[in-house]
Amino acid sequence: MQIVFIGLTISSSWGNGHATTYRGLLRELTAQGHEVYFLEHDKPWYSDNRDFDQSEHYHLRFYDSVDMLQEQFGSLVKTAEMVIVGSYVPEGVRVGRWVQDTANGVTAFYDIDTPVTLTKLDKGDEEYLTKALIPGFDLYLSFSGGEVLDLLENQYNAQRARALYCSVDPDLYYPMNLEKKWTLGYLGTYSMDRQPTVNNLLIEPAKNYVSKNFVVAGPGYPEEIAWPQNVQRIDHLAPHKHCEFYNRQQFTLNVTREAMIRLGYSPSVRLFEAAACGVPIISDYWKGLTDLFEEGNEILIARDTGEMESILKETTPEQQKAIGEAARKKVMHAHTAAHRAKELITYYDEVNNLVLTGDAGSVDL
Repeated sequence: MQIVFIGLTISSSWGNGHATTYRGLLRELTAQGHEVYFLEHDKPWYSDNRDFDQSEHYHLRFYDSVDMLQEQFGSLVKTAEMVIVGSYVPEGVRVGRWVQDTANGVTAFYDIDTPVTLTKLDKGDEEYLTKALIPGFDLYLSFSGGEVLDLLENQYNAQRARALYCSVDPDLYYPMNLEKKWTLGYLGTYSMDRQPTVNNLLIEPAKNYVSKNFVVAGPGYPEEIAWPQNVQRIDHLAPHKHCEFYNRQQFTLNVTREAMIRLGYSPSVRLFEAAACGVPIISDYWKGLTDLFEEGNEILIARDTGEMESILKETTPEQQKAIGEAARKKVMHAHTAAHRAKELITYYDEVNNLVLTGDAGSVDL
């Protein structure tokens, strides 16, 4: 069938996690035989930093304004079987309202930022979505699952809230037989709410394990941070280097944003990518984490500096290997882009079947 995405960006992975998520999902939908379009508002900060593979078989189209979007792609949006508006789309409220008024197929809001979105809505910030728009979508596809789906339906009046987690591309993330360069590494852009955890779970252990090497990769860290001498800093690490980066670590650290911890059930793409590389992950704790990975067997959890130091000291190489392999097996079984594409079509079929039986509410196909 014909599926149209209107998203933040697929052409550039610069400064955002949307592009890689969309790329994997759209590639797999195309591989399953669907005709897929991605409509992107052409912005200079993305056009100047494009790393898009033009060999992909889905259709990427740019628009300069919402008026242009409506004029050039109105017919496509009207006739497509499914139209999906993503979070953080420029002028997203106007775009979402237009899609709801125009599309004859199933409409969905794809929230790649669910914890941030709900926090913004609760504060009255309607940058790209309003509470009034939510019930107008046939599906609310959420990066957060579990209890969050009930919250979306019961408190925010979503018709059907379904989890569509981030995923990993197995062709890009896989085990490599490389010499380990760092005992513990972390990949993540600086954020004020994550930094205390980075301090407790990496910087403080590095001070106490001066003979071991640590690494932090990612931009935006303030100059005043006092990094121990055994902590290497990499300001920017291009996506194509992430796999090797993970494979050079004995352990990799996963640190979660405050909004994601508060909401729970919000795995980051870094979690799945590191697991796909077979590298044992040490994560901070949040509700829902152990529903995805079994603590002790598929993931290790450190709640403070002492627990982190115990893990680094007491986990044998055999245990490291077993935990990394078990996490990779879990990801390959349930969290690849191919799995997400199949889930999306399942959700479409669910709505479409309700239409055919006359029990779909406002849906009109």
